[in-house]
Amino acid sequence: MIKLTAKEFAEIVDGQLIDLAEDKILNQIPIVNTDYAAPGTFFVAFIGEKVDGHDFVATALNKGSSFALVSKTVTGPAILVKDVGVALLKLTTAVRKKLPNMKLIGITGSQGKTTTKEYLLSILNQVGKTVATEANFNTEIGVPLTVLRADEETQFCIVEMGARHTGDIKLLTQATLPNVGVVLVVGTAHLSEFGSVENIAKTKAELINGLPTGAVAVLGNLDPFTPKMADGLDLQKIVIGEDVRAADIELPGGFAHFDLVTPTGRVPVSLQQLGEHQITNALAAASAAHALGVSNEKIADGLTTAVLSSKWRMQVDEVSDITVISDFYNANPESMKAAIKSLVLLSQVGGGASWAIVGKMHELGTSQMQGHLDVIKFAAQSGVDHFVSVGTDLYEAGNTPEILKEMSFYNCSNLDAVLQLSSNFSAGDVLLLKASRSEKFELIADAIKAKWSGGES
Repeated sequence: MIKLTAKEFAEIVDGQLIDLAEDKILNQIPIVNTDYAAPGTFFVAFIGEKVDGHDFVATALNKGSSFALVSKTVTGPAILVKDVGVALLKLTTAVRKKLPNMKLIGITGSQGKTTTKEYLLSILNQVGKTVATEANFNTEIGVPLTVLRADEETQFCIVEMGARHTGDIKLLTQATLPNVGVVLVVGTAHLSEFGSVENIAKTKAELINGLPTGAVAVLGNLDPFTPKMADGLDLQKIVIGEDVRAADIELPGGFAHFDLVTPTGRVPVSLQQLGEHQITNALAAASAAHALGVSNEKIADGLTTAVLSSKWRMQVDEVSDITVISDFYNANPESMKAAIKSLVLLSQVGGGASWAIVGKMHELGTSQMQGHLDVIKFAAQSGVDHFVSVGTDLYEAGNTPEILKEMSFYNCSNLDAVLQLSSNFSAGDVLLLKASRSEKFELIADAIKAKWSGGES
């Protein structure tokens, strides 16, 4: 974080200093987990539904954190405020204004935020010091944790912006003042929260509506809402797939090779991540980097060398003589279909059978039944050999004679049933395991890997 005196910090957050001298320099980064407590950090004590962060202040201080930001009286150096979340946003707003030369990129969309962020981070790391969202810290808590890691030497800051309610992204945009706003796609993720796709679109558009005059809006073209979000606004506009696009696409082994075409030229790119859908994420990152003046060559190098750190996103493991694709960080009909396309591509390369082992997609609201039906129909049309529903009957409506002509269907109630079915796997087969995060599909993946690694069949 930038250097502030304790007095300045307290004034920004309307707080009271406890056991801190007014002239003490505070430039530590915030943490919310005592596992990361160490010198150079300060502990933020949030009160959650099940856990009160104030119970861990002493642990954080003992492990080296310099002070705590609290809303209850504690023992040890602290800054006491009425609301820790509000204080953190106030601090974020103030720090952002004190870093006018730092370029900040906000990214939102129903899917692809994290992958786009990591592609862009790989690009910008070649240019200058870059701070980016870690894990899935994309809320009113997570965004400040990212921005407050920036200091006077930071050239770029990349923040993912998620939303559970209308107004969430507006609040984050006001606090961070992005130079570039990226909206990837409006889909059905969190439909149960917003009630309609139109409401989701309005919420995602809060990022573009909140951009400062002259900023750049990078907009996807995969739905009818996103390309129009900058209409009538005093912003520069880049449409992903049009102003920055991919040409001569090839998918050897399911991995995308293409020529990146921007207004300043054309360069080859080879992605290391499985799936044709990764091209859109790469183009989004390339568009944002182009808006920041990064050369085509550096963009291509960053995309080609990018190694994504996020777990369970199209993670490919070779286990004995089968291939397992783990993609269960989240799931909605759009991401499910993209993963199925990759499954079919990879199985065609190896010549084995394709197994779509899928679970429930959460937060689809009134479109829940139709969303699951669309996925099983898409799997049959795409050439999946075996479709395995786990722990849900929502795919059962698609178990029709017409679909059964195209692929085999299995309904497994639990992990044990999947393991019994795994006796039907053969050498060269490719398995996709995908469901919403709360379905805990990592347990299924680990069990299958353990069985096959042990030579059982």
